[in-house]
Amino acid sequence: MKQELIQYVEDNFITKQEFPKFKAGDTVVVSYKIVEGSKERIQQFQGVVLQINGAGATKTFTVRKISGGIGVERIFPFATPMIADIKVTKRGVVRRARIFYLRNLTGKKARIKERRG
Repeated sequence: MKQELIQYVEDNFITKQEFPKFKAGDTVVVSYKIVEGSKERIQQFQGVVLQINGAGATKTFTVRKISGGIGVERIFPFATPMIADIKVTKRGVVRRARIFYLRNLTGKKARIKERRG
């Protein structure tokens, strides 16, 4: 009963956007809206997808980039109206669904091979 109610709310009240298919290892550019007072602007966050977590309305993905020599990670929910667009710039070849080992690598070792085709 409880699960049916949750499913009903997810189907009818949560807006779903269509995003391109991507997985861990892909490089993406996430354009998200930032509201500052009455102004609204779009900021882009480009990085490597570390993981995709959850299912349904609670599905999220983690993106990591290096900014000023420091690793920055951000978790984005799929079901948010704040994401304006997601673009996949590179498809990566990795053998795991969660590539947390990338956190410990720096320089050339942190590169991910690009998928051909």
